[in-house]
Amino acid sequence: MGRRAKINPSLGKAIIRKRFEGRRPTDNSTELHTADVGDGPSWTRLQSITQQGDLEEFLHTAELAGTEFVAERLNVKIVTASEGNPHLLTEAEEARALARHREHRGRLRVPRRPAWDSTTTKEQLHRAEREAFMGWRRGLAQLQEEEGLLLTPFERNLEVWRQLWRVLERSHLVVQIVDARNPLVFRSADLEAYVAEIDERKRCLLLVNKADMLTEAQRASWADYFESQGLRHVFFSAKESSERQAEKEDEEPSGDDDGDDDNKAPGTRDDDDAAAFEASVRAVQLGAAELRTRVLAPAELVSVLMGACPRVADERAGGRLVVGLVGYPNVGKSSTINALVGAKRVNVGAMPGKTKHFQTIHLTSDVVLCDCPGLVFPTFATTQADMVCNGVLPIDQLREFTGPSELVATRVPKWVLEATYGIEIRTRPAEEGGSGVPTASELLAAYAAARGLFRSGEGNPDESRAARVVLKDYVAGKLLFCHPPPSWPDGPAAFNAEHNAPAAVARRTRHLVVSGGGAAVAVKHAASDRRNVQRAIHAASTTTPRIASVDRSFFAESAAAASLAAQRHAKSHHITAGAGFAQSRAAGLAGLARVNDRGEPLPAGAAAAAAAAGLAASKKHKKKRPGKRRAADNPYAECL
Repeated sequence: MGRRAKINPSLGKAIIRKRFEGRRPTDNSTELHTADVGDGPSWTRLQSITQQGDLEEFLHTAELAGTEFVAERLNVKIVTASEGNPHLLTEAEEARALARHREHRGRLRVPRRPAWDSTTTKEQLHRAEREAFMGWRRGLAQLQEEEGLLLTPFERNLEVWRQLWRVLERSHLVVQIVDARNPLVFRSADLEAYVAEIDERKRCLLLVNKADMLTEAQRASWADYFESQGLRHVFFSAKESSERQAEKEDEEPSGDDDGDDDNKAPGTRDDDDAAAFEASVRAVQLGAAELRTRVLAPAELVSVLMGACPRVADERAGGRLVVGLVGYPNVGKSSTINALVGAKRVNVGAMPGKTKHFQTIHLTSDVVLCDCPGLVFPTFATTQADMVCNGVLPIDQLREFTGPSELVATRVPKWVLEATYGIEIRTRPAEEGGSGVPTASELLAAYAAARGLFRSGEGNPDESRAARVVLKDYVAGKLLFCHPPPSWPDGPAAFNAEHNAPAAVARRTRHLVVSGGGAAVAVKHAASDRRNVQRAIHAASTTTPRIASVDRSFFAESAAAASLAAQRHAKSHHITAGAGFAQSRAAGLAGLARVNDRGEPLPAGAAAAAAAAGLAASKKHKKKRPGKRRAADNPYAECL
């Protein structure tokens, strides 16, 4: 036998070529250099730079500063030994950041409209507005660069601010709508000062929307803080108002069978409803103590707005009170307007999701609502993650999700997350450095594994998709957390203690099972404990006797089949002699074969006989031995 040939004889040559690769200089080798020495003529350095990435900007700044970088090999340096999330701040860093925010809060101003009179032309006014707006943006940029403060994304379109200027000039009362879970983030203190600069007779009101997410004690704490700051406020819930209006409309008869409506003059029903609504507004009598923490109804809110409006003689308003509504796009401004207009039951067109221009809505014969486009005021923020949790940044466009998810895992207790989603979050024990509070990775991995969210090709939990679901639930209020006022003496955990009570969690979350009583009460998701599934289904459903009978027969048959499978797996010797396992299998399947091919029920004896016959006539999957082919197997043998 000859000598075997070498496999891949060119492998050694390829390794040798790889070793000496790059020794010879190639053509245009200077184009492969990334370092610009800048020793050419001056005109070669005059290149326009309009955009730079983070790395390019860092290197360019270092080059201007004359900083040199030296690469050190085999010398590992630990930049930071902290195990915390780099996208979040520690408690000490957050306290220092909040102190700096209070120090520079006066520099967060709303852009002012330049003064004008009847002699000012349109071109002059537009030029002055552009110059004032550019100066305002320049001041915010200096605040970020010089002080190193982080600002929320704010409106950079001059046309939107022009709509705000027109609304402030027309309105007698400016209502600023904020989110009840964190009112100070959505409140602009400089807007109130700007309203006073326009006209000292104008008034401001703080409308705390989504007040149904606050408890009575939490509303009292915020009311104490607002009164200490001299802010007039009211609590309102557009969601509750819309639900009550929908229930009233469902209870009322449709009136389609009555033909008198066709003979009614057009607008008569609307006029009657408007008159009834105005009568209910005038009938409202609420004291100062009730207005302090009460969640107002639409008629009560309109009555408060009418009482807060100053009596200013304005020819443009025609003797009516103009109420301007200003707020962020996501605080429920449109829902508030729809709740007020829906209470009057006037057929209005569908309101757009984003108002391009201010709109005037006639609420009553004396009150006109002036809706301003939703805009974002410049506000201080500690981190980007905090802005995501407040709903300022869109979640669908999120790239870094560990920071916001870490905030959710820190603010919401671990057992509440487990009870809400029916998952089990495994955290590191204390001996391994764990604190009992789940990290972002632990929370998202548990949720993704429970929902079957895995990365294609890897099999690892898709934490990015899980983060989008969890963050949207947090912003929507399914995972509830409310920030305390600055005057609150204890921490956020004590402020949200009533929200995190087991009974409160069970009320606002579906498919939960409450067990125990007194101090030992516990709440868990029904899917997290198989023993509580049947109890939860029985408590939440109305089962008929027929359905109960079908369920009992199904579970009995399943139990018989499971018992038979267990006996076969264990090779049990309790089998009747003579027939072996076949007889035992026929006896076990007799209860399952209760119908024939047409679906008709069979007696018990016939079912057992059918099962035994099926076993006797079982198929034998045996292959014939390969041998000489017989002539009888050929159907064309006679023709040959």
